[in-house]
Amino acid sequence: MNYLTHLECSRCAETYDHDVPQNLCAKCGKPLFPRYDLEKIATVWRRTSLAQREASMWRYAELLPVIDATHIVSLGEQMTPLIQTKRLNDVFGLEALWVKDESRLPTGSFKARGLAMAVSKAKELGLTKLAIPSAGNAATALSIYAARAGMEAHIFMPKDAPAFNRDTCQLAGAKVTLVDGLITDAGKIVAERKAGEGWFDVSTLKEPYRVEGKKTMGLELAEQFNWELPDVIIYPTGGGTGIVGMWKGFEELEAIGWIDGKRPRMISVQSAGCAPIVKAWEEGKPEAEPWPDAKTMAAGLCVPQAVGDFLILNAIRQSGGAAVAVTDDEIRRGMEIFATYEGLLSCPEGAATVAGLRKLVDAGEIHPAERVVLFNTGGYQA
Repeated sequence: MNYLTHLECSRCAETYDHDVPQNLCAKCGKPLFPRYDLEKIATVWRRTSLAQREASMWRYAELLPVIDATHIVSLGEQMTPLIQTKRLNDVFGLEALWVKDESRLPTGSFKARGLAMAVSKAKELGLTKLAIPSAGNAATALSIYAARAGMEAHIFMPKDAPAFNRDTCQLAGAKVTLVDGLITDAGKIVAERKAGEGWFDVSTLKEPYRVEGKKTMGLELAEQFNWELPDVIIYPTGGGTGIVGMWKGFEELEAIGWIDGKRPRMISVQSAGCAPIVKAWEEGKPEAEPWPDAKTMAAGLCVPQAVGDFLILNAIRQSGGAAVAVTDDEIRRGMEIFATYEGLLSCPEGAATVAGLRKLVDAGEIHPAERVVLFNTGGYQA
């Protein structure tokens, strides 16, 4: 059974029909969240039922928005490993450090979760043409899943986006347009043309379902920790759907009685060359200002203004977390540390968490006995 009841604005709580394709809230322009009948789920769903299900993100069907499983567009989104580090503990003087390695997903990054969900729901809603602005991995994921579903994918990416992502999109038959500018400039083109072209916009948090795919990172983490969440989660933040999705997932798990009210401190790591969330957090602001002249080697962190900035900041503040900026040199060193000490080949965004961890440990903000999870959001790309 499926328990999706409606869509709700994350800011003003206006409600919308989930059977109709929706983008942002028509009333206030903020992201919409799928909502479920959590009271009913709590009475019929037990954690023990997971033992009989495949180890994939789709195992949490009761808390996912696809109503008819025949519409699921999948390439095998298996649960990603939670790797307890061996030598890295000594580097940072920690007793309990893990890496959640999202590079094992079908398209090589955590973006597979969100786009698998968005494409599946688009199929269920009868959509055939999808468009996205992306600096890299989201474009690859949309192209691959759209190809799997037999849909059109229209990709708008900055000219300096990684060659790997441009090539994979074209290999999958997507229509790729290179933009002289940043991801925000690409987003403006999608917004201007989508109505005339008949595209459905699957930009980060501008449609309701990518966040539900990202939510499964938090659901998996809770299960892998035997339903007792870690003390600290350190996450690289561009558009921030990962933090927003996990925070939503934790709230839902508590509502159905699977976890208690304890939450990890959510740590957002950004590049010093594009750190709007860090600046807003340091200044105590509820929303972030656009970051001027954004530039960083970590393409996924080059997001000058996130649609869900207030949601990211809410999760950080409500959890007693923090936001940290790291330089490109520190990111490069993080990639070396991951590979040298743990044999993990990470993307720059994932390596930013290592750099952020160093700053937090040096500042005394993480206790040696705390359970800490770093998210490596993708694999190394030459």
